[in-house]
This record gives sequence, C-alpha cells and structure tokens, in this order.
Amino acid sequence: MPSEQAVDEYLDIPYVTSQPQSPFHRFDLYVPKEISTRLLCPLICFVHGGAWKSEDKFDQVAARRLACTTGCPVALPNYRLTPKRPTPDNFLRHPEHAKDILGFLNFICAEPPRVPGLPYEPHQLVLVGHSCAAHMLCSIFLNVSSHSSDAADANQLCPSDTLLERTKALVLSEGIYDLDLLISSFPTCRSWFIEDAFGERDSYADVSVNKAPTRHHSGHIKWLIIHSKGDTLVDEEQSQAMYNHLKDQSAQVDKSFDELFEDHNEILRCDQYVDMLRRFIEVISALE
Repeated sequence: MPSEQAVDEYLDIPYVTSQPQSPFHRFDLYVPKEISTRLLCPLICFVHGGAWKSEDKFDQVAARRLACTTGCPVALPNYRLTPKRPTPDNFLRHPEHAKDILGFLNFICAEPPRVPGLPYEPHQLVLVGHSCAAHMLCSIFLNVSSHSSDAADANQLCPSDTLLERTKALVLSEGIYDLDLLISSFPTCRSWFIEDAFGERDSYADVSVNKAPTRHHSGHIKWLIIHSKGDTLVDEEQSQAMYNHLKDQSAQVDKSFDELFEDHNEILRCDQYVDMLRRFIEVISALE
C-alpha cells in the first residue's frame, strides 16, 4: 500500500442550515495536504452503516485512511437514525435516512458552493456505502418508485441530473439489498432493526432494492460490490443477488467476494479493504 499522506480536517460542517441545527445533519471532510498537485481528483463520500439505528461518522477509520492513501478528499456525512427504542412520538423510518443522504449529496454539489473555501471539487463523486448505507445509496441511484407501494416516498429520493452526471462510481460493501431474503437467512433481524426502520410488514419486497431498475442517464456509473467471506451478519447471498441484478440491467458492475475474510465491520479496519478501494478509485480516475 502506498505511503499515507497527512490530511487537514474540517469537522462538523452543517449540510442542513435551518435552525435548530442537528448533529445528524453534519459532515466531516478530510483533505490531503498535497491535494493541490492533483487537479480534478474525485471527492469520495463515505456513508456509514449501523442497521439504520447506530454508528457515527467519527467512528469511520477507513474513510479517514482513504484520504491518506488515495490523495483524494473524503467526506463523511451523518444522517438521522431510527431510535434504538422507538415510540409513536420519536420513530423515524425509511426513507428518511436516505433522504438525509440525498440532501447531503445535493449540498456538496451546489453551485456556488454553500460553504465557500472548502478545498474539494465535487465534479467527480465516488460514493461508498457500507451495510445499510448500500441500501440507502441504491434507493437513490436506482428507480425504486417502479415497484414501491408508496410512490410519493420513493419519488423523494430521485437524484438531480447534476448529481447523476457527477457520480462516477458506487462502491457497496457488505450491503443489505433484499430485506425478505435477509430475514430468511437471519430471522432475528426482523425484530432487531427491520421492523423499527421499515415498520411491521408481511413482506418488505417493495422497499428492497435488488429489483429496482437503473435510472435513465446513469449508464456511465461504475459499480463495485464487495463482500467478505468472514461476514457473520450479512450473507454473501445479498451481494450476489445485487450483482446479478445489476448485470441483468447492463450496468457496469464488478465484484470482489474473495479478497476479504474479516467480519462485517472488521473489514473497515483492515489494509486490504482500503487498498481495494484505492485501486478501484485509481482506475476510475484514469478513465476520466
């Protein structure tokens, strides 16, 4: 792996400016000190997992290391979480989490920049989603309204033409794509987080993303599906189903199911994961 660069940190930047501001509507930005020598390098956006109800941008060691090893700026957004003990007064369900991420992406693509002086160029985006964040990104970049029972909710996740054009790649690791399939493999997931994040349903087919078609004008996007042999929380069947679906949609998709052997979140701490993303991003950058 290449030697790591020093980075500048810009922390807790609000991407929703209405008052009162929420810590869930903030992002961190890590910028390599040598970035000025690399024009138009991609902005990497790393969206954390946590079963729609836990974790925080500050926990994501892999994302900070990506800035050090790739020489590209890396942004890490927070988003609102489903409460660990939801009540009728405080519950938060899909698609609210994904709407926050779409709001973040629109914020960083805004012209003129909404935070002048931040050193990044959002004209080439590489989006990384881990675990439930893979589902969120797919809910935005696939046309989930085509099979959703609530088209109004699904239409709120429609990306702008500018965001679609600027998104060059999606990297999805240990992703959750088919909720019914996940329940069949791990029945306790229903009560653990799925019912809290999606409500009680007989079937979750209409909020699963591995049947949704690709969006118009998204054929340039390159996809990488990553899954570790050592994952004990989400099985490889999820990633294989998503890979097969994208192939059927004629998307530009590759997969890596044989390079990692750590558990679900442990991959984020290993050199192989960071190096895999670095190599993929270098290929994407070379094609531009």
